[in-house]
Amino acid sequence: MPEKQPIFILPENIQRVMGKDAQRNNILAARLVADAIKTTLGPKGMDKMLVDSIGDITITNDGVTILDEMEIEHPAAKMMVEVAKTQEDEVGDGTTTAVIFAGKLLENAEKLLDEKIHPTVIARGYRIASEKAHEIAKEISLKISPEQQDLLRQIVMTAMTGKGAEAAKEKLADIVVNAIMQVMEKSEGREGSGERKIFVDKANIKLEKKKGDGIEDTELISGIVIDKEKVSIDMPSQVREAKIALIDTALELKSPETDTKIQITAPEQLQAFVNQEEKILQEMVNKIKESNTNVILCQKGIDDLAQYYLAKENILAIRRIKKSDMELLAKATGAKIINNLNELTENDLGNAALVKEVKQGAEGEGMIYVTGCKNPKALTILIRGGTEHVIDELERAIKDGIGDVSIALEKGLVVAGGGAFEIELAKRLRAFSHGIKGREQLAVNFFADSLEVIPKTLAENAGLDPIDVLTELKARHDNNELTAGLNIGASQQICDVLKEGIIEPLEIKNQALKSASEVTTMILRIDDVIASSKTSGAGAGGMPPGGMGMPPEY
Repeated sequence: MPEKQPIFILPENIQRVMGKDAQRNNILAARLVADAIKTTLGPKGMDKMLVDSIGDITITNDGVTILDEMEIEHPAAKMMVEVAKTQEDEVGDGTTTAVIFAGKLLENAEKLLDEKIHPTVIARGYRIASEKAHEIAKEISLKISPEQQDLLRQIVMTAMTGKGAEAAKEKLADIVVNAIMQVMEKSEGREGSGERKIFVDKANIKLEKKKGDGIEDTELISGIVIDKEKVSIDMPSQVREAKIALIDTALELKSPETDTKIQITAPEQLQAFVNQEEKILQEMVNKIKESNTNVILCQKGIDDLAQYYLAKENILAIRRIKKSDMELLAKATGAKIINNLNELTENDLGNAALVKEVKQGAEGEGMIYVTGCKNPKALTILIRGGTEHVIDELERAIKDGIGDVSIALEKGLVVAGGGAFEIELAKRLRAFSHGIKGREQLAVNFFADSLEVIPKTLAENAGLDPIDVLTELKARHDNNELTAGLNIGASQQICDVLKEGIIEPLEIKNQALKSASEVTTMILRIDDVIASSKTSGAGAGGMPPGGMGMPPEY
């Protein structure tokens, strides 16, 4: 019989890994991502220093920032990065929790695979556990309302504990809560329900950074701060009882849209042409003056001659303001954005008690403060710090605080932090698993075990014995102490964390459970990876150097 020829269905530059090898590779890659950020969790978590290809440094313990900067290449590891990004986009915090939990789910799934349990059975068990976890989570949560501002401050302080902002967390918590109280909007719920829906547009809280002074000098401004200077030194540096015009058109002569030639045959014609240009600019400024405007905030350019005429009229003008800042200024001052000067009237103007230019730092760089707005729907948190790295980390901490309070108010539910939520959830899931028939019961139990990675990691990062901590936490919860958790403060003890003010929004936990279980299920169901090799000129979908194994950085 003639020898059979091998059949090739894929080109030479394609790499393929099948079965258990594909599963193990993917699980290992995902777990290594979780291990990379594990040490950043909790009040005693450490920071990472990330240096990019051009030498720029980022120092942070924010999970999504770390994973984003790491430039991870392994496709399964990238899926873990997506978990963090989804968490950040949806709820604004809890990225590290979500990734660590997903890593533990995969680690435990590997144990079940070793027991010859089929991946789809594990995936089904995890899905059952996830759905039940959401039910239990709602049962053990507490309601919160805008009137409970002390609780809201505690949510912010919990979010900031362990970050660079911790030194001034009380002051920053006041700033964040006050900011949200001013920009949040209420609407009626379902007809006859008596409920009021709360919505917080986080984009209405502008974060402006300025190097200098300390973290404690960060301030909330009832208005908008713009990183710009007045266009002319002859203009006033401050204007009280400001009447503000927001203009989305250039205070300059318009250039023709097509190629145009002007033929001048006599000096008088040139002079007339120049005079006409001056007249047009003068009329623009007269129109602004007639509307009683004393502050011009322009999105586009302002001609030098127009600057001169504005300064003569004692009008403060700022040019080339970002569109996003113009929209915030409109919300803060009540002004309308005008793109035709002929339509400008006094009714279109916004109001502020004071608009002033403030020179800061040794170089005397100016910033424009628009303050004292009545009932502003947009405002600014001016972040101060000694270095750019400190300010950047402080900005991330404040964003986490804003995200936590916003989602807590919108959903109206919070839970105890410090691992108390996870231990109680694990306990109830184990009890639920007794009623499940088949091998899915094992997966539900392992899902419950995976939840314990959060208090365990908190204890490890604080230098405590995780076994002792978990044993005592389980004993307390078996004794029906629902809010017993780990308070890693000065005392480092297990206590009623709710009384200690360690509180987190329920939605952050829910999103972490949802994202982690979904990505775990997806990774488990992959038994064949077919990828183009980068070395043969493949595009962005190629595998990292080293083929189907781990990237070199691992």
